Amino acid sequence: MNVRALTLILLAGPAGAQGFAGLGTQAEGFAIPAPGYAFDFPADHGAHPAYRIEWWYLTANLTGPDGTPYGLQWTLFRSALAPEDGSGWDTPQLWMGHAAVTTPEAHFVTERLARGGIGQAGVVADPFAAWIDDWQLAGPDFDQLEMTASGPDFAYDMALSAEGPLVFHGDAGYSVKSAEGQASYYYSQPFYAVDGVLSLPQGDIPVTGRAWLDREWSSQPLSGDQTGWDWFSLTLEGAKLMGFRLRQADGSAYTYATWIDPDGAATAYSDGAFIAEPLARDGARDIPTTWRVTLPDRGVDVTVQALNPEAWMAVSIPYWEGPVTVSGSHDGTGYLEMTGYEGTSP
Repeated sequence: MNVRALTLILLAGPAGAQGFAGLGTQAEGFAIPAPGYAFDFPADHGAHPAYRIEWWYLTANLTGPDGTPYGLQWTLFRSALAPEDGSGWDTPQLWMGHAAVTTPEAHFVTERLARGGIGQAGVVADPFAAWIDDWQLAGPDFDQLEMTASGPDFAYDMALSAEGPLVFHGDAGYSVKSAEGQASYYYSQPFYAVDGVLSLPQGDIPVTGRAWLDREWSSQPLSGDQTGWDWFSLTLEGAKLMGFRLRQADGSAYTYATWIDPDGAATAYSDGAFIAEPLARDGARDIPTTWRVTLPDRGVDVTVQALNPEAWMAVSIPYWEGPVTVSGSHDGTGYLEMTGYEGTSP
């Protein structure tokens, strides 16, 4: 969910940081989200340096000419060392990029790190451009984007076109993440159509599909006793569903969901309405990659299963992220992100 986001807090956070990846650490001096925020576009597609943590997070479910399914991830994270501004090498802004491609048999992942203020990474709102080194997500506006990334054994070049509106989570984009009230500003563009080329060891593969981009910023999005999350973005027959559970140290969980109608109308579901239960643990790390997901108010009772259980993101803050299939009361595809499982074997 972006809470969903593996930020640079590993690099920027103080010793003894609380919550998963330090996201529950107190954020003295930084701006704090509050209800009633008036979003301003295109400006809010850009960076918000007064807040400690921010991300631009895209996942895509793709299909090749022979029907083979693929998953794709492009993510840029911004994290601030301090609330004051600076320029050049004195900037407190740090950046991290993750890119990945998942196939039924393989998972390719790579990471980039950058310092702000020197042009190596950044985001501007109009015309929109997000980049780190030679990776970019850019276009004349947020509705029409070109996306590129590459790693040692993969690359991709994609065109994205929005076919629906932005969707705001929580209370008009104010997304609460805990019973204590920690929150973020959170909206999505879940209606991108995608086409492009994946370059894998076996050659170039033309693909088409759907993509979902999450935008979120905060300064303390988690409480200190939240140890990780399980986040789902599902494209179902006739609707979309975003839901997450934030795991507490005592074994309980805080949950939230957004039901998205085909026209983009969103319905928020507060703690307890969305249920995600692990059914099976799989892969070398023994991580739950098969789930039962229910949202009784919408008649949702589905099994969510990973395309490839080995979609482990071996990066600075490791996590699991990969494409999934959906079956049961609704059929579909989507993405699953799981954090806080790095203590599992091996």
